[in-house]
Amino acid sequence: MKKLISLILVAIFAIATITACTPAKQENSFTVGICNYVDDASLNQIVANIKDQLNKTATEKNVKIEIIEKNCNADSNVLNQIITDFISRKVDLMVGVATPVAIAMQSATEDNKIPVVFAAVSDPVGSGLVNSLEKPGANITGTSDFLDTNAVMNLIFAQNPNATKIGLLYDLGQDSSKTAIKSAKEYLTAKGVEIIEYTGTNTSEIVLAADKIASDKCDAVFTPSDNTVMTAELSIYEKLADAGVLHYAGADSFALNGAFLGYGVDYANLGVETAKMVTDILLNGKKPAEFAVKTFDNGTATINTDICTKLGLDYEQLKTTFGPLCTKVQPITTAESFS
Repeated sequence: MKKLISLILVAIFAIATITACTPAKQENSFTVGICNYVDDASLNQIVANIKDQLNKTATEKNVKIEIIEKNCNADSNVLNQIITDFISRKVDLMVGVATPVAIAMQSATEDNKIPVVFAAVSDPVGSGLVNSLEKPGANITGTSDFLDTNAVMNLIFAQNPNATKIGLLYDLGQDSSKTAIKSAKEYLTAKGVEIIEYTGTNTSEIVLAADKIASDKCDAVFTPSDNTVMTAELSIYEKLADAGVLHYAGADSFALNGAFLGYGVDYANLGVETAKMVTDILLNGKKPAEFAVKTFDNGTATINTDICTKLGLDYEQLKTTFGPLCTKVQPITTAESFS
């Protein structure tokens, strides 16, 4: 009997020792895995504002929010590895910045039900992420940078009513571009102008497309919120400007990197609102399905004044021309990233 009692005590001691050595999750402590799709000014701005807002909320609410930040650089294999790592670390929530990341996270979390909040998904319904903007229907919701393509087209013809040849520059593989390009083609077809499509899947191909746009002497070229072209903008803006081609695009970061005009949402605010969704889910126990996808007013036109000077355009005159078509017109000068 004494021997049996001794064995039991040893077993209890061993279990207690193992338990003591296993780190328990602290109360009011959360881990968030953020994956960015690619290194570009808009997406980096979103991530920076998500992190800032999460840290601010953690301080205000006296909780700990550990942030694991990764970037897959548009590599699907790396993306899957990152998500697998997030799952193995048992993160409390994943944030997917841009459509490809959100789709991969949704697929990977169908069984384990880890909440996912996406950021800057241009067409959440069309990409199959949610059932509807009002009722996402699963363990995923987030913020959308949906682009009002007709508004950009209106700006093109306000600046040049006699434009007859418009180029469309985008990546065929980017889900975020499909709806916007379709809308642009419908608008331009109704207008009766010539449409030329230019595509590429990486920076080198986009640079070659820009050379073709310049030689074709397009009056203007339009790009939606396309991450592939965004990444290449610093490599193409001078080619387009030298050829006198005005580049209109679906985000202010394009204008930052040298495009003539970027039109769309405030990505800094989009990042903040994404983080607010994250903290509401973590701290208040809400489910992603309870949150409608948040959309934003696409009313800000950002004009690159360096390009204006190069092409002999007057910024103040453009501001007057575009003013009635936007909620705000603002200037920017060429730089690699937002300060």
